[in-house]
Amino acid sequence: MTERDGMADGEGGGQRPALQAVLQARAAILDAARPEAVAKQRRRGRWTAREAIAGLADPDSFVEYGGLVRPALAGMAGAADGLVMGMAQMGGRAVDIVAYDYTVHAGTQSANNHAKISRMLAHAEQHRLPVVCWLDGGGARPHDMKVEGRGASATFVTFARLSGLVPTIGIVPGRAFAGHANLAGMCDLLIATREACMGMAGPPLVEAALGLKLTPEEIGPAAVHAASGAVDLVVEDEAAAIAAARQYLGYFGPPAAPGEAPDPAALRDIVPESPRRAYDVRKVIQGLADRGSVLELKAGHGRAMVTALLRIEGRAVGVIANQPMFLAGAIDGPAADKAARFIQICDAFDIPLLVLCDTPGLMVGPEIEKTGLVRRSARMLTALANASIPLLTVVLRKAYGLGYYIMGSRPLHPSILLAWPTAEFGGMGLEGAASIIHRQELAAVEDPAERAMLHRRRTEELRAYNTALEVAGRFAYDDVIDPAETRGTLARVLRGLPAPPARTGRKRLIEPC
Repeated sequence: MTERDGMADGEGGGQRPALQAVLQARAAILDAARPEAVAKQRRRGRWTAREAIAGLADPDSFVEYGGLVRPALAGMAGAADGLVMGMAQMGGRAVDIVAYDYTVHAGTQSANNHAKISRMLAHAEQHRLPVVCWLDGGGARPHDMKVEGRGASATFVTFARLSGLVPTIGIVPGRAFAGHANLAGMCDLLIATREACMGMAGPPLVEAALGLKLTPEEIGPAAVHAASGAVDLVVEDEAAAIAAARQYLGYFGPPAAPGEAPDPAALRDIVPESPRRAYDVRKVIQGLADRGSVLELKAGHGRAMVTALLRIEGRAVGVIANQPMFLAGAIDGPAADKAARFIQICDAFDIPLLVLCDTPGLMVGPEIEKTGLVRRSARMLTALANASIPLLTVVLRKAYGLGYYIMGSRPLHPSILLAWPTAEFGGMGLEGAASIIHRQELAAVEDPAERAMLHRRRTEELRAYNTALEVAGRFAYDDVIDPAETRGTLARVLRGLPAPPARTGRKRLIEPC
């Protein structure tokens, strides 16, 4: 036997043909092998799917699944069939990533890439891994209508089952129509770039159904979806979207190192002495949080309420806060919906909730009743009443009526119920209460100026009876504190609370609202 006869196949004589074919096929799907496709994305001003994954994933952590899949229709080409997906690490935490590739048939959903994403979502369900979706595509691929024997895809059902089980993040960098928009709507967090657009149908279907010839931007620009509450964050570009996704995911992991504390004394002067003057409650939130740790969600929707994630001494905390800059902090339908869903997210993943109360109550009047506030406010209260996370309440100023009842009052069993010296308590607005309690006395005064003076006097009497100190004296608050002490007090309470129980399954659903 010669030396050559004793060699293994391929040894010293180059790679085997089968291995060569695999390596060539794997190389062909990468951006480096597709310069024309990459150039097309550059003309759109967009990143490629693989560049997005490189930005999302920690270095050298991405493991691709299904990269060699081809379109189901014979003779049709398309790298990875327009969907790049796999496991990765984000901030040291394992995640599953699915990214639609707009350079392959406009990122459309096909028979084979539906099978791919269904596999990845089932993988996330099995291993309880967060999912990040890069949603850049035009809905279903019409060509695949010719592919028979597949039946309906399980993609959307499988994704829906992840609700409340694992965090789900959607990013719309460009266009997301039809099925892509459906996936976007089911994400816990939806991020869009300013130039993004989204809709339940793209231009061709809108024209066929309604006879209207519209551009994607005319159907559903990001600003419209931010105002409606469908989009949680609008950011400048892909880099900002990725940074926001990584920040959001970080709140669902272990505590971080304590961040830099803000100046506590600055909290003393935020709430004006006059109860009629507005202020921005975001300043209070920033004054309680580790510097740089606040991530506000749905800022353009439900503006009477601020919802945000933050850290206090490194620990993740959710916050809902009345916003006196809009409707004087009264709770309307959009604010109630926004808060209810945020409460569900915090509860599903055991994130303590801080409630900052300054509300004259629920909005009232015939116009507000047309918006279904009866049900929507009940939705918020039901979410809070059934949450099992620690609730920490701070009354900043007004705590009136059902608005206060919903905003972390005693019947909701907060872990601590604090008030600032500026707090006011009442079963309703004090001016209205004075009008009702002293109706006969006021009616007996004929002179309008004297009646107004009497009304002011009776209102001030009620206010004196319902100051923070008076209410604390009746033990309606656990304590009234110097605003400068708030962060430290909350931190000590959080440190003393027991860890949540280990979970083997989903705690609760998160409604897609």
